[in-house]
Amino acid sequence: MEGENYNREDRLVLENCTLCPRECGVNRYDSGAGYCRTDAGFSIASICVHKGEEPVISGREGICNIFFTGCNLRCIYCQNHEISRCSSANTKGRMTLASVLEQVTAILSQGITSVGFVSPSHVVPQVKAIINGLNERGFKPLTVYNTNGYDKQETIRSLSGLIDIYLPDYKYVSEDLSRTFSGAYDYPETALKAIKEMYFQKGSTLPLDDNGKAENGLLIRHLVLPGYPEESKKVLQTIAAEISTGVHISLMSQYYPTGYVHDHPVLNRTLYREEYESVVQEMESLGFRNGWVQDMESNVTYRPDFTKNHPFE
Repeated sequence: MEGENYNREDRLVLENCTLCPRECGVNRYDSGAGYCRTDAGFSIASICVHKGEEPVISGREGICNIFFTGCNLRCIYCQNHEISRCSSANTKGRMTLASVLEQVTAILSQGITSVGFVSPSHVVPQVKAIINGLNERGFKPLTVYNTNGYDKQETIRSLSGLIDIYLPDYKYVSEDLSRTFSGAYDYPETALKAIKEMYFQKGSTLPLDDNGKAENGLLIRHLVLPGYPEESKKVLQTIAAEISTGVHISLMSQYYPTGYVHDHPVLNRTLYREEYESVVQEMESLGFRNGWVQDMESNVTYRPDFTKNHPFE
């Protein structure tokens, strides 16, 4: 029974799911009929060592990433569409908690020191169960919450003390783009509240160990979309005004058009260099002093294939 893996509060949430901002209210023990199309089990597309995150996240040895299936957003350009767009009948990657822990501990036993939870907004009880299960087995890895940012503030609050590093996206500040591109008009306000809670827990500092790997903190990601550099500048302006110019920013140029947007009038191309450089310039002029930028060739490098045992090889 999946319910045995969760505490009473999380069981009640999954019985009438209000976990994410969608608040579908479905009983996830019965089916995966909610917006995320994910039931109360452990639906995972891949557990692998990933070296493609920011240098302070991956480190030299890489991070053990757990890629969950399903999502509480419908981004039309999603780079991980192979696993995010699952149907209620899709049982690919169905695992037990015991099998998840077996795979993760096998990787940690090889010297990997951190575990990343990728697209976890709709599976927070599962994230908690995995962390607690690892701790019970004597493993205390550094934990990374790698999220699209569409999280409820109280859900993030419930993770205090369990998550070492928050790695949220902040995609848009415009309701129209949020609705059109991701199916969530309230994304700007919701994501900002969630990131503010992360900032409340972690602050601006991102302390590093002797190997240059982050030990604790907050790192905000933003993917610059082709045709919309002004939106990216507004995102940075909002972070500067509402949070801090001291936070760490990862400004990404890795966008590439998937088959879902080949006919889109704007998103059907990669990013122009001048678009990206104008956003970098805005970041610098706003006074952000911590973070990372990407090479323009990154759109070729970061293309996962989840039909493979290791999607990034």
